[in-house]
Amino acid sequence: MKKVSLIILVLFVWGCIPVAVAPRFKRHDYKIMQAKKFQKDLPREIAFIFKDPKEAEEFYHYINKKYQLQHNNVGYNVPFQLQNQTLYLSYHETQRTDKKINVPLAAIDSKRKSNGNSALFEGHYVSRTGHWYLALTVYDNNIKNCLKENHPLRAETIAYLKALKAEYLSTYNYEELLLNKKS
Repeated sequence: MKKVSLIILVLFVWGCIPVAVAPRFKRHDYKIMQAKKFQKDLPREIAFIFKDPKEAEEFYHYINKKYQLQHNNVGYNVPFQLQNQTLYLSYHETQRTDKKINVPLAAIDSKRKSNGNSALFEGHYVSRTGHWYLALTVYDNNIKNCLKENHPLRAETIAYLKALKAEYLSTYNYEELLLNKKS
């Protein structure tokens, strides 16, 4: 009886088996990599990717206010200045999920069905948690990706995107951006 109790306890404690795990960046809170390797529906370009804890479309509103675009071409080829050069910022929002199979609930329902009873937890065997990410790409006038290893503005572009990310995550009232810009 002791062994059965121990097995049941182990199943309940370690019963959720992860099937898919959303990425967690280890060294930094961002990653520079080919976007298509991160998510299949993204373009095959080098991107600055970070986790977005805010609600959907928040980055859209942030970019719209920051660059005063008035809802024109907000997600694609937003021009900005870096070292007296015009660069173009584009972004994509994407979701990655954590997916776990809950073994104890499936085991309980299996036992109930074998005894002739109805299932209690049907439809709750799998749990999903979504995580949103932003993938930013930056191009120069010659349509060269500024995040590639051999681009002369790579370090400056990364520094700019880090500052952009920090400003986005710390700002909740995007009207403040207009006030800060004038002063």
